[in-house]
Amino acid sequence: MVGVFLEGDSPLLHSQVFCIPFGVGADPDTYIYMNFMKSHSCYDAMPRSSKLVIFDTTLQVKKAFFALVANGVRAAPLWDSKLQCFVGMLTITDFINILHRYYKSPLVQIYELEEHKIETWREIYLQYSVNRLISIKPESSLFDAIYSLLKNKIHRLPVIDPASGNVLHILTHKRILKFLHIFGSMIPKPRFLQKQINEVPIGTFREIATIQESASVYEALAIFVERRVSALPVVNEQVLALYSRFDVINLAAQKNYNNLNMTMKEALTSRSCWVEGVLKCYPHETLEAIIDRIAKAEVHRLVLVDKEDVVRGIVSLSDILQALVLSPAGIDALYS
Repeated sequence: MVGVFLEGDSPLLHSQVFCIPFGVGADPDTYIYMNFMKSHSCYDAMPRSSKLVIFDTTLQVKKAFFALVANGVRAAPLWDSKLQCFVGMLTITDFINILHRYYKSPLVQIYELEEHKIETWREIYLQYSVNRLISIKPESSLFDAIYSLLKNKIHRLPVIDPASGNVLHILTHKRILKFLHIFGSMIPKPRFLQKQINEVPIGTFREIATIQESASVYEALAIFVERRVSALPVVNEQVLALYSRFDVINLAAQKNYNNLNMTMKEALTSRSCWVEGVLKCYPHETLEAIIDRIAKAEVHRLVLVDKEDVVRGIVSLSDILQALVLSPAGIDALYS
């Protein structure tokens, strides 16, 4: 079973990580965004309407991933008809794990992807991972939502109505930052936003996970699994492109997931949709400029490069939310 629903109305629209608080205990500006998130609920950040896809656990894995592609979504809550409750989420990470675990060669069909049901995959996966549904109530604060996202190292947090048990929305880092970007203009602008990114610093700057354009897609999947990163700068000497977890779902869209020996260069040129070039930032740019660029482009990260266009770091939504919201509360580096 695949369910597609419209969400309810709302009154409002990788490696070593550095997240240093902006002078905790000294500058009152430090707490502006932390207090903003504590004073607004998850319900406040929910859109007036959007698409929500729900899968029954008896659905075939292959059909589920095709449904994600067809509906343009990246994850779906899982409904267990026997238990009559939501039991987890199916995400692109599951697709990556299946391909990485079972792929052998272009000549061997991935039986586990072609034939297994979601419940079968979960039974196998749960042997190696504690996989429970992590959710939040609509009246909980956005601060609590950020804490849950970063602590549990997840990118999607279902908002569940405790009365009905229904999933109302899937909250993400991107949605929270967008809410802050839109409604944060109503609060005083912190002075630390004018600091350069190399002064703070916020982001990942050591042991950056990258991949050569001559490497295979399977090698990229291995890095996604082992390093738990969400995107890889594709490089020769300079950064050429960004290959993300979302790009992997295009393998399902194009039905070429049986050929993971293709090079990154081939995978990038065969993308089914046009993708904007790598969104970058530079050490001299202000935090305000970087946040503004991420929010407007609706991306999950910027690649920090030097004047020679060599990768020097990654600045992600997790980095920003950690530094602006959790670090001032004395909660550091939950996702490192």
